[in-house]
Amino acid sequence: MKTKIHATAGIIGFLIIGIFWTSTVLSELFGSYEDIASVKTAILQGMFILIPALMIAGGSGMVMGQRRTDIPAVSKKKRMPFIVANGLLVLVPAAIYLQSKASVGDFDGIFYTIQGVELVAGAANFILMGLNIRDGLAMTRMCRKRKKHVQ
Repeated sequence: MKTKIHATAGIIGFLIIGIFWTSTVLSELFGSYEDIASVKTAILQGMFILIPALMIAGGSGMVMGQRRTDIPAVSKKKRMPFIVANGLLVLVPAAIYLQSKASVGDFDGIFYTIQGVELVAGAANFILMGLNIRDGLAMTRMCRKRKKHVQ
């Protein structure tokens, strides 16, 4: 059951980050200032789903993987501090700042600088989480092979 909860929460987080990133790029390239402001507000509201999903994925992952020493597990453990720090120190503050600027129509150079940083940080987290999903699937395959050999 823990693995299903972990996988579901991780996939939800991964998809939400992808949606946030894609929505931002599309609104910046093709939308009006009002569209950008709407996307920024939606992203901020979406944090109420994203953050708990990532907390559940991270917490369950720590519990399930605390004794694992195989390469995929170790790789996931090494990536997690970067994902968390990037999220808490860059992405959340950037989302709050960008929404506050966009909501009053203040699209200046600082807005676009922070927007660029947010896009790079979001892409980094998306890639790192994708690698964690890949390694999680490898770990699942390893467990299934072990169970088949034991039977």
